Amino acid sequence: MKKRLNYQSAAPGALKGMLELEKFVHSSGLERRLYHLIKTRASQINGCAYCLDMHTKDARKAGETEQRLYLLSAWRETAMFSDRERAALAWTEAMTLISENDMSDALYEQVTQHFSEQEVVALSMAIIAINGWNRLAISFRVEPGSYEPE
Repeated sequence: MKKRLNYQSAAPGALKGMLELEKFVHSSGLERRLYHLIKTRASQINGCAYCLDMHTKDARKAGETEQRLYLLSAWRETAMFSDRERAALAWTEAMTLISENDMSDALYEQVTQHFSEQEVVALSMAIIAINGWNRLAISFRVEPGSYEPE
């Protein structure tokens, strides 16, 4: 696939809001490994190769194991993820596929058993951010493979 345009250089001001959202999520206190699991799972659902490349590399740098990354798309079928992670992944899937889902009270109760109100907002903002980044990278065909974690 041919890259369409570099959205960062075409309209740098357009990214200010996205970057502020990322800044908020980074300072929210969500665990780094959980943050990268959320980003990787949403990117799997959306089929964003660039973001999958980026966030699996970041996850490994943050101490995530290869095995858990391999099994992330089947997280319901393994005991390798904690109850807190499972709640976050269920919330991630529901928000990412919101047009297909009812954001049920049962799911919300599951999430609030493991996250404070402030953390639920941070978790939701992280999911909103990665879905936005996925849509940019897919739409403009950002090429995966070149990202290197800092």
